[in-house]
Amino acid sequence: MSTPEKTIVSRAQFQTIQREAAAAMARDTELIRDARDVLVRADQHRWLHQTTWMGEPILNLPQDMFALQDIIWRTRPEFIIEVGVAWGGGALFHSTLLEVLGGGKVIGVDIFIPPDLRGRLAAHARLSQRIELIEASSIAPETVDRVRSIVGDSQRTLVVLDSHHTHDHVLSELRAYAPFVGSGCYLVVSDTIVEHIPAQKHRPRPWGPGNNPATAVAEFLRESPRFSVDRELEDRLLLSCHPGGYLVASNDP
Repeated sequence: MSTPEKTIVSRAQFQTIQREAAAAMARDTELIRDARDVLVRADQHRWLHQTTWMGEPILNLPQDMFALQDIIWRTRPEFIIEVGVAWGGGALFHSTLLEVLGGGKVIGVDIFIPPDLRGRLAAHARLSQRIELIEASSIAPETVDRVRSIVGDSQRTLVVLDSHHTHDHVLSELRAYAPFVGSGCYLVVSDTIVEHIPAQKHRPRPWGPGNNPATAVAEFLRESPRFSVDRELEDRLLLSCHPGGYLVASNDP
């Protein structure tokens, strides 16, 4: 009995197949609805807070972290501005990638940084040297000025917004940090999923449907044509807390 020949496709063909499959998946409205239902149900058990990086909580879905990894690999940012530090897992994740790819600094901004966080980050030696923490309001002019003093004229900057999720606050952050993002780089707005799920009764928040990062993104895109949603990236994710939140900058108009 002869053995069937294995069909081998080229890398370009493989990428085309994957891109077409992802686009078809994104059009499967029933599947998208089921995936979001999983997120809603799993959040009752704090599933979104179970991910860690080097022992520190990252408070994000692994799928979204891999999307950030893809963005960082492709765009090679010199700086990553992370608004919303929490327990430091995200800063460590970004610092690890910058260490591998030869980037610069992670700038973490939060109105509250746990007193012991700096010590825990320092235990990671070279990685911690790439992290600069700013404990202040993300939208205060002096905070933005301090970030600018670190970034300088660089436009190779990735911005990740993941702090207070009300419409007005996120819109203020978008307006403040968008100028740091140059052509081809990304401005990622976290937790736009809030617009697409029921209000979280088990974890009351001052945001919810109609008042959240997604509504802020919609207003921002109307006033900022330089940015658009990277739908091709989003198509691949299925499970994501940031639908419509992966914004890429084009050339200045």
